Amino acid sequence: MPDPRSSALEFANQHKQRFLDELVEFSRIPSISTDPERNPEIQAAAEWLVEHVGDIGLQNVKIYPTAGHPVVYGDHLAAGPQAPTVLIYGHYDVQPAEPLEKWDTPPFEPTQRGENLYARGASDMKGQVAATANAVAAILQTGSLPINVKFIIEGEEEIGSPNLPEFIEEHRELLACDFALNPDTGMIAPDLPTITYALRGLAYFELRLWGPDQDLHSGVYGGTVHNPAQVLADLIAGMHDEKGRVTLPGFYEDVRALSEEERAEIARLPKTADWYLENTGAPALWGEEGYTPEERVGARPTLEINGLYSGFTGEGSKTVLPAYAMAKISCRLVPDQDPDVVHQQLLQYLEANAPSTVKWEVITMASGPAAISDRNSRWAQAYLKAAQTSWGVVPVFKREGGSVPVVTTFHEILGIESVNIGFGLPTDNLHGPNEKLHLPTWYKGIDALIHFFFNLAN
Repeated sequence: MPDPRSSALEFANQHKQRFLDELVEFSRIPSISTDPERNPEIQAAAEWLVEHVGDIGLQNVKIYPTAGHPVVYGDHLAAGPQAPTVLIYGHYDVQPAEPLEKWDTPPFEPTQRGENLYARGASDMKGQVAATANAVAAILQTGSLPINVKFIIEGEEEIGSPNLPEFIEEHRELLACDFALNPDTGMIAPDLPTITYALRGLAYFELRLWGPDQDLHSGVYGGTVHNPAQVLADLIAGMHDEKGRVTLPGFYEDVRALSEEERAEIARLPKTADWYLENTGAPALWGEEGYTPEERVGARPTLEINGLYSGFTGEGSKTVLPAYAMAKISCRLVPDQDPDVVHQQLLQYLEANAPSTVKWEVITMASGPAAISDRNSRWAQAYLKAAQTSWGVVPVFKREGGSVPVVTTFHEILGIESVNIGFGLPTDNLHGPNEKLHLPTWYKGIDALIHFFFNLAN
């Protein structure tokens, strides 16, 4: 009797062209979630998914409406209550394709050149959704799925998933599971499979300052009325010390320290200081003293100025003392930091340092906590072994500098951790022109997922 795992892997190998053809068909749909004129295409993408996941053998397949774009759900629960249940996340919406003139081929006419498929959404994340569906299809077409799977595929990730938390809250029982698989974080390199076990949180603010009632003539009032732009510059300059540390009171009190074992794992990552210099064009690196660049962007909190405005910024000159100044400030947070606490820390800093010559206020624009998963969990270790089998190298564990809100949402509402993986690469031009998917990596990813699902059952 043939081994079920080997049979599924052989099926995937024999049906590479079919899998690619289906991805091409999926990627042709311009499901741009931010453009109301594309709502028919959003609906078309959801309907395409319903037909596709139904064809591979999923059950209870349904489009669930939300206040925005719909959620697609499907499951296969034949393995029974003793088997693990994984909730597989994905999104079918994509970013706008502009500027169109920068594309070598039309963004919604998927084109294979060499080892890459070029199309908007090919990597982010229609290719990742297809990979998980293909792995399930290969197992179901050749035998029985040894675990239970539930798919939840939303249409609003590229606009911040505004309706997903409410959907998850309302469908707790439907989505109940042991853990989530989030294939939306990618790999560091095509020969280095990656598990992202930590994601930073976010606290985003707008700082507004007012001085005089209106803009003033700087020759008449300069030197007598405190310039709000100068005050803002002074406040911002004081938010870091000479060692690159954030100076908000108590900012580091709740920061979880890196263990020596974690630092050794992070040191395995190939992003050296030279990599950051080459990919940014910066003349030199900067940051918190005592940490490597990769530790700073994934495991340490930051405070960044995202935008500044004050006074006259047009062509030519205007001798004005502005009445108003504004800065947009974001803090990337690490595990155990609370966005609300950071808000209070910012207020304390301003109360201690803002002069009485101006009025000010802080507006919270967005916030969310960091997320971290157990690298030694049954689920993470099952994927580590699967990826090692597929690529022939030991995967790396990575802390991601950005935020993936759905991971936190799953944890807060469903009480589950996520295994964050993916087969996109840093060179895939996500959100930019000529987005692409590296097909050899994608095919290995399908094999890795097949191994993963069988490993979970063991």
